[in-house]
Amino acid sequence: RRGCGREALEAVVKMGVPRVVYVSCDPGTLARDLGYLAGKGYRVEEVQPVDMFPWTQHVECVVYLAWGLPVSR
Repeated sequence: RRGCGREALEAVVKMGVPRVVYVSCDPGTLARDLGYLAGKGYRVEEVQPVDMFPWTQHVECVVYLAWGLPVSR
């Protein structure tokens, strides 16, 4: 539950990946990593919680990020 490693995040930014799907089970590391990516020009487009473990407090979050300015829909 350490989140994405800094080296992996830096590689995503360096390669200029236009879209990222990030899956996390830890809100703290998710917030940290999304903050890093937001600081590099990525924006959160959509977040979907997924209850993979019913009757527990655990919830996975699937986050869709895109790089650059928003495109009007």
